[in-house]
Amino acid sequence: MPSTAREHDLIGEDKVPYNERLEIIHEIEECRGSRVICYLTSLRPGVPGQMTEDAVREIFDHLLAIENPPVEKLDLLICSNGGDGVIPWRLVPVFRQFAKSFCVLVPYHAYSAATILALGANEIVMHPFGVLGPIDPTVTNEFNPQDPPGRLVGISVEDVKAYVNFVKETVGITHEDELVQMLAILATKVHPLALGNVERFISQSRMIARKLLNTHMDNVSERDIEDIVESLASRLYFHGHPINRAEAERELKLKIAQDVPANLEDAIWRLYADYENQFQNREPFQPWVELASQLQPWTLPAAAQPPQPQLATQTSTLPLTIVESRTLSSIQVVTKRFTLIAQVGQPDQRRDETVALGWTRTQAPAQPPAH
Repeated sequence: MPSTAREHDLIGEDKVPYNERLEIIHEIEECRGSRVICYLTSLRPGVPGQMTEDAVREIFDHLLAIENPPVEKLDLLICSNGGDGVIPWRLVPVFRQFAKSFCVLVPYHAYSAATILALGANEIVMHPFGVLGPIDPTVTNEFNPQDPPGRLVGISVEDVKAYVNFVKETVGITHEDELVQMLAILATKVHPLALGNVERFISQSRMIARKLLNTHMDNVSERDIEDIVESLASRLYFHGHPINRAEAERELKLKIAQDVPANLEDAIWRLYADYENQFQNREPFQPWVELASQLQPWTLPAAAQPPQPQLATQTSTLPLTIVESRTLSSIQVVTKRFTLIAQVGQPDQRRDETVALGWTRTQAPAQPPAH
């Protein structure tokens, strides 16, 4: 079996060294009069990063490095497409123990769980390119349906609700017996326990959003808080809807910073662009395409026997999450091995194995960068 192997270290040396990012972090801290922690997950196509519990433990060490807490202001620069919806409730109360005022900086995407986290901030500083998103979760557990390769398919809470609304309002089915039949059809495609899990997760998402808003909205009525939660959970219809800063302020009534200085916006974007480069977010990760290019063209041997199978492998080390501050750089990396086996007359076989998953750390220089 012919074989080829290629080793890829997609982290290698930092594309933008941590020491250089420290200069921008320090620049933002001086502009804001704050301490800054950066928390980003990969947006790279093919390498999705998630907000997960293990990042919480890393963030705690960044907080413990703060001298003489509580500081006046703590800024969290966040960029993520979301993840575990419990993470915001794990982090925000702790942030408030280390700072008198907790704020969130949004340079680009802060979707789903990242939006929920932002709801716990005294102030949300949104770059013109920054967007929030709806907080309706996509739920996956062992009762979910599977796609042909056998992977579990996530169920969007709003998709389930939209199906019911479609039947009742668009199609016009309102008779009780007919509605029962429509729900029975849904239950044949989606396990009833998976549907129950959907309800549990949306209830939890709303509860956490409500709790976080109540941590700082002392002068806002419960009715107004409930209106914010309902808008983010149900009224935007599409989970990918981007909420820009004008919409976040005027329609959702969130505490969006006004008159953000141009030099602060510039620094926030430069810092995000460095992280974007570190994750390679603008370069889709396509290992199977590269492996296929390593295979040799098929030729029939003289004896007219089928050619031997071909095998190509690639090992890649990929960044998933970055947590950085003036004292420490923490990067979660996964090492994966991809194997492609090709044989004439048969579908290609693909193997995707996780070899290692963990965090690497780099301490900052003893003194912050001089300005």
